[in-house]
Amino acid sequence: MSERKASPLFQFIVDVGPLIFFFAAYFALRERTFVVWEVEYSGFIAVTAVFVPLVLIVSLLNWKVTGRLSRMQIMTAVLVTVFGGLSVWLNDERFFKIKPTIIYLLFAGTLGFGLMRKKSYLQYMLEHASPMTPEGYMILTRRSAYMCLAMAVANEFVWRMFSTDTWVTFKTFGLTGLLIGFFLVNGYLLRHHYLPR
Repeated sequence: MSERKASPLFQFIVDVGPLIFFFAAYFALRERTFVVWEVEYSGFIAVTAVFVPLVLIVSLLNWKVTGRLSRMQIMTAVLVTVFGGLSVWLNDERFFKIKPTIIYLLFAGTLGFGLMRKKSYLQYMLEHASPMTPEGYMILTRRSAYMCLAMAVANEFVWRMFSTDTWVTFKTFGLTGLLIGFFLVNGYLLRHHYLPR
């Protein structure tokens, strides 16, 4: 399928919509329990059971509209399916809570492995969206590896030390805010090393 450009509104809905759904649905259903085939599920598990297919549907819709899925989108969809599925199947919310930790550790490890080989795997993942000089990508890759490691540690700390309400809020706004802040802080680097198409 040939690649097509999606509107910024569509891309925003695809990127943020499932996360906002999870946040809103969790706070609407957190006090409820659901019984399915004589097994009792918390509101968190029920929302997770809906969130997993929603992410897959949104990913499929994104692919149908744009003609492509980034490697990051594919990896995120796979991990959401695996860890969300484990949470629902085993009726244990911990699996879904460690998903961001696993994602960020995988990114940090992959980027760090590339840096040891003097390669920027970030360039491999983002070159299409953000063309930069090889030097710029190496700097951004190093910073991104540290950032992913810090976010993995932050997620572990929050889900283990605080309530589920706090973790859901942190996952929705805290981790997203940290990512936005990271790219704002690196705005000069992105502009300085930008390569016009």
